[in-house]
Amino acid sequence: MRVLLFIAMQIAVLVVVGIVGSILMAVFGIRISPGAYGGLFVMCAIFGCVGSMISLFMSKTMCKSAYGVQVITQPRNEAEAFLLREVASMAQRAGIGMPEVGIYYSADPNAFATGASKDNALVAVSSGLLNNMNADEVRGVLGHEITHIANGDMVTMTLLQGVLNTFVYFFSNIAAQIVAGFLGRSNNEENGGGNYFVFYLVNSLFQILFGIGATMISMWFSRYREYRADAGSADLEGTGRMISALQALQRMSSIEVRKEGQFSAFCINGGSGLSELFMSHPPLEKRIAALRARGR
Repeated sequence: MRVLLFIAMQIAVLVVVGIVGSILMAVFGIRISPGAYGGLFVMCAIFGCVGSMISLFMSKTMCKSAYGVQVITQPRNEAEAFLLREVASMAQRAGIGMPEVGIYYSADPNAFATGASKDNALVAVSSGLLNNMNADEVRGVLGHEITHIANGDMVTMTLLQGVLNTFVYFFSNIAAQIVAGFLGRSNNEENGGGNYFVFYLVNSLFQILFGIGATMISMWFSRYREYRADAGSADLEGTGRMISALQALQRMSSIEVRKEGQFSAFCINGGSGLSELFMSHPPLEKRIAALRARGR
């Protein structure tokens, strides 16, 4: 269903851009054949989507390698048995296949879920999280990650990123053609082709500008999915456990140094003000407040 929606959005983008682009080209006196729109769009879609899809299908392998995740096949101690037991119970209640469960060694209390589908996923927790949270708090964390899988968040975010990348490449290319063509006409160059150096310079500039806007959209949607994952964990394990998990992270975040560039992780504490627009996770206090309001 998500793939069909993705295709429909891509077609809609092409139709809208074709109409708007035709108007702008007419205003600025620049001509591009209708077939060029289709070719340009296909090229932008390939560049925008293929990389995201490859990353999605390689996400489990990449995460295991990057974090040194040790997948639990036969539990060696009570902590590993606890993780397997709780994840299996939650997965069954959430209606998804049993994900792989792993532990990686890090003092940073963290957890993440990844995978290409609901039935081919990975849930990993850090040793720092296991060592600093009680059983109920860990259950809240696991419920959050299981909800991410059940909601198909990894696939949804990948498709969204592909659409946004296509927008960025397409619109920056069109904008660069308009500017280069306008400058070319000013210099009396034939066909309004403009200067190729100007075209690539302007194209790069618009990619940066549109990329900033695309990042803000992507991060807003990511924060929305985090609130949903919190609510899903509250449904699975109880609101109190989820709030306790977030409060534990609040306590630990005051002394832990946060690492940048992590994969989609549970405990990233979002910023505030303008910086929050570029954060993948909302501030912990807002997440707690949302759960309390939901409970009321």
